[in-house]
Amino acid sequence: MGRHQRAETMGLVSFLVCAGLGSAAIALYLHFAPAIWQVTQRKFMACAAAIAGCAVLSFCAGYASHSRSWNLKRGWFTPIRRLIETFALSIVYAATVFFSSFALLAAINEMMGPTIFAGYLIPVCAVFAGVTGYMTFVQAEMMNAKTLASLLPFFVVAGVSTAGLTTDDPYWWHNNFSQLGDRTTFAARMFNSTLMLAGTCIIIVSYFAISELITTERMRRLRRQVHEQNGDHGDDRDVRHFMLRTGILSVLLTVTGLAFIGIGVFRYTPHPIMHNVCAQGLTVIMGVLMLAIPWLAPRLPKAMFVVSILMIALCVAVGVRTLLGYNSLTNLEALAGLIFLGWFIVFSRQIAAIEADRIQEQLLMLQTMKAGETQMPDALDDEGIIRLSRGDDDGEAEPVTRIQSRLASDR
Repeated sequence: MGRHQRAETMGLVSFLVCAGLGSAAIALYLHFAPAIWQVTQRKFMACAAAIAGCAVLSFCAGYASHSRSWNLKRGWFTPIRRLIETFALSIVYAATVFFSSFALLAAINEMMGPTIFAGYLIPVCAVFAGVTGYMTFVQAEMMNAKTLASLLPFFVVAGVSTAGLTTDDPYWWHNNFSQLGDRTTFAARMFNSTLMLAGTCIIIVSYFAISELITTERMRRLRRQVHEQNGDHGDDRDVRHFMLRTGILSVLLTVTGLAFIGIGVFRYTPHPIMHNVCAQGLTVIMGVLMLAIPWLAPRLPKAMFVVSILMIALCVAVGVRTLLGYNSLTNLEALAGLIFLGWFIVFSRQIAAIEADRIQEQLLMLQTMKAGETQMPDALDDEGIIRLSRGDDDGEAEPVTRIQSRLASDR
């Protein structure tokens, strides 16, 4: 049985296990929870939390079961880093599943009515938990950067939409988005939690993106060394001040995520200064990041640079119209937030494309090496670079390959 077929088969097993766990958890909750926790929104929160918990268990089982990083061959740092990476990715999936499940439950409740839907709550949650367990297990087994980049918009849109639809202030959009979260109601907590988790996910995805940029640069330098050894100088050139540029990029992306978290943590009414610092600082960081991306990440295509400039121009144009009174601040904030999320998704998918090209190049280099057409220098394989072993006990050299994604489950 191949890897893909095994993943689908174990996904079916995960479906059955998660469906059973989800139905049991909700049944116990409905039986033992006090009356104050039996109101509709809190029941939906409990259901979404149970589904998200099943998703985390399924993801961790699929992602960590085949990993080769749990031994101590490279010391304690490698398994600890793998554990942190697994925990971070599980947070992304938990946030996505929780908000998406809550939004779907609320939509079904509106269509069927609270009285009728209450009788179907346990089987619906069991189905949701089973489907989620199946999808997360298969995605964990076949994890790559494009899959991770595609998760961000789902829970952001689901969380903000649910908060906007369940708020008790129908006129919040007349002012700005901060008013939606400037309360202690369920909708406000939902909105603020969405922002905090969005910032956390941005930091997590940025970590893997920066790791891939470093890996790709090492690969290009290795390829240039191979060309030089064979008398072919090629057209690869090292990026000057690469670590400085990458460090600045990682800092800007991390601060952007922290700004999202700060907006959700510091509500405007009790903390107006901190809220404005995070909200207004976010726009400045976004502008600097989009304008400086050609220098920070020169390996990205020029189309990405043009799109970044056009996004900034659009925000500036709408901002001018807002200052002139032709537009509302809510529209400007929504546009800026959507533009940044769209830009970040495009950025992440570009990194995923770079990763796919890098893996293809490594395969070609390995085939060339096996054909005896070139000499391959030794290189560390901690970040996915091909490494040549120096020989075993019998003195026979054997090539060792680690051609895979930074996110691969069997890394």
